[in-house]
Amino acid sequence: MTVVLYILLVAGAYIVMEGITWLTHKYVMHGFLWYLHKDHHKVEPGFFEKNDAFFAIFAIPTIIMLWFGTYRDMWWLQAIGFGIMAYGFSYFLVHDVIIHQRFKWFSKSKSTYVRAIRWAHKMHHKHLEKYEGESFGMLYVHKKYWEKVRKDKKLMAAKTVAYAPEQD
Repeated sequence: MTVVLYILLVAGAYIVMEGITWLTHKYVMHGFLWYLHKDHHKVEPGFFEKNDAFFAIFAIPTIIMLWFGTYRDMWWLQAIGFGIMAYGFSYFLVHDVIIHQRFKWFSKSKSTYVRAIRWAHKMHHKHLEKYEGESFGMLYVHKKYWEKVRKDKKLMAAKTVAYAPEQD
């Protein structure tokens, strides 16, 4: 029974993190910590951004949960820490690898989900200032972005290419 509860806590923490990410992104990153997040919307030269500091800001509580959960025999806290850590890894893969392609690992995906995520994030980044944003989440993609990508795929599939006849 404890193993099932442990897995449920890991999964629950993972799922809840999408809501926490949305709230944090909208009200903290686009709020009082905009000075750290701004360079993510207005690209500057270099590999690293001030925005990368959020990695540490979010990792520190997770490490503390994992430490206390492990060394103080608080299995439930450890499970929550692992759920948050798994979400952080997913966030890194989706945001830094798939969307912004800071690492060129999955650059040519034809997945509807990946394209919807990219489009939603592109709509988020069209807003260069602190206010008037949209699409603050990461893994959950609003229906309108799915519909746009599906429509684009249908248009591309219907498109026929006519080649010029060879010259004799």
